[in-house]
Amino acid sequence: MGRVSQAQAQKNRQRVVATASRMFREKGTAVSVADLMKAAGLTRGGFHKQFASKEDLVDKAIAHAFEDPTAHSPAGLEEPTGDHEAARRTLIEQYLSVWHRDHAGEGCPVSGFAADLGREPDQGARSQHVYINGVRNRAARLATGDDDGIAQLCTMVGALALARATRGNPISEELLQAARTALTESDSGQCEPQHRTD
Repeated sequence: MGRVSQAQAQKNRQRVVATASRMFREKGTAVSVADLMKAAGLTRGGFHKQFASKEDLVDKAIAHAFEDPTAHSPAGLEEPTGDHEAARRTLIEQYLSVWHRDHAGEGCPVSGFAADLGREPDQGARSQHVYINGVRNRAARLATGDDDGIAQLCTMVGALALARATRGNPISEELLQAARTALTESDSGQCEPQHRTD
């Protein structure tokens, strides 16, 4: 078998990064290199020619996920443009949907990588810049008036994580609906923060 051309090698690399981005969001970064390469339709030997380490691939997979503007939306579904409030509501509806709950591999990288980055400090430190920018950019899409959108994003990510953990029980969809209602039905389009006294 002849050597792979430079163009084909680049395509293979992109395929591995895209596959890793999906699999890591769906199953976590503990996915083995062998399983990952098999899913990409390539041999394990090709991995070491393309990436310095698995950690290097995780960094690239996270960056790839944040570059995808359709993450957390069914394919072909577009957000309204020109009307921030309509786009914000569409984002909330799509994010807190059964589709997004059930398609973690195609979902938002904020929720998809949070647990792994929290468990793996070294990986988190390397990927932190990309991840923080991704969090801020997604929060900005939710911002209303004086609200920077961060609390709204926290509500969405938390509700999604709980809904995924309880999938198969009616409470899963109740959690999604409760968060959608809280974020879209108040006068300002957001929940008032609850102040704890304890």
